[in-house]
Parts: sequence; C-alpha cells; structure tokens
Amino acid sequence: MLKVGLTGGIGAGKSEVSRLLVEHGAVLIDSDRIAREVVAPGTPGLAAVVEAFGPDILAEDGGLDRPRLGSIVFADSARLAVLNSIVHPLVGARSRELEEAAAPDAVVIHDVPLLTENGLAPFYDLVIVVDASPETQLDRLIRLRGMTEDDARARMAAQATREQRHAIADLVIDNDVPLDALRKRVDAVWDDLVRRAHGRSTGDRPAE
Repeated sequence: MLKVGLTGGIGAGKSEVSRLLVEHGAVLIDSDRIAREVVAPGTPGLAAVVEAFGPDILAEDGGLDRPRLGSIVFADSARLAVLNSIVHPLVGARSRELEEAAAPDAVVIHDVPLLTENGLAPFYDLVIVVDASPETQLDRLIRLRGMTEDDARARMAAQATREQRHAIADLVIDNDVPLDALRKRVDAVWDDLVRRAHGRSTGDRPAE
C-alpha cells in the first residue's frame, strides 16, 4: 500500500486532481467529507460538539449550523482548539478504518486541505501538492465559487504559503493549465504512484 497525502491551496484545483486519480483506481479518503460525516445528526460526534458549544449551534433540521459554529470558533482560538479536539480524533479513526479496508497494493489518496499547516507530511509515504498561481486561485474563487475578492484573499492568506507547500512536496502538479494538460500530468503521476506501490508490496525500492 502507498499512502499519499494530497494537498493544495484553496482554489488550486485539488478536488479535480483527486477525481482524476480516483478514475485511475486510487482509493480516496477525503478528510473534509469525513469531518462532516462524524458530526452528522445522530452521531456521538455531534452530541459532543453540542455538549461543548450548546444547542444554539444546531440548525432547525437538527444538523450542525456550520456558519454559526464557524463564527464562534474562528474568532476564538481556544474554542477552535476545543472543536478540533473533538473532531480530529474521530476523523483520524475513520480514516484509519478506510485505509485498513483497502487492498494491500492500493494507492490510497488522503485528501487533506491543511496537511501543510498541521505538519502532517511525515504521516504519508509521499506528499503531492496541487499548485496554481495566486492569480489563478483568486480568479477561480471569485468566478467559480462566488466569493468576493476580499473574502477570497482572506481565505488564501489564512493558509500556508505557496513556498511552504512546495517545501513538503515530493511531487507538484501544476494546475495553471487547461484540463487536458492537467489530465496528462495526472496520468504520468498515476503511473509513478503505481510503480511505487508495487515496489512497496514486493519489497523492492523503486528508483527515484
């Protein structure tokens, strides 16, 4: 099994890369999706969050009111730490379950937006960074996600820098390109990942 950490700045196109890798046969473990699942209605995770923050963080349908909770935790680092102490262990446990269910020779892609910020690179066999220029990121956030320019710039500034992401990357996928060019780049990366996974499963060390 090859455990790959996939990350990139907001608007860099990481989701498109993960989609293309799944088309090739990768096992995707999406930390954002799992983070939503572990606090879904009826889960122990949601009960723990309500106990910590009170029932006002629930929406009318009984689910988590994410904007309300976000307004609380992102204005108070101590409250954010409380939330993370509840959610992160649950996400980690579920991620391990999914990883253990994968085939021995699988390429497992862990899609982790804050991989750089949280110092998680050592937990993976390989780290792939999806890269795009700040100008491309800004354009995508405004044009495709409907953000204001100020909001987009603030979100970008809150993340690791481009240089910090490159510093922990084993492979960089340039996504300042059209989709056809991106697909060709992902095709080549997939071939490399399969080679590495095969080397791990047979005990061989693939050439760098």
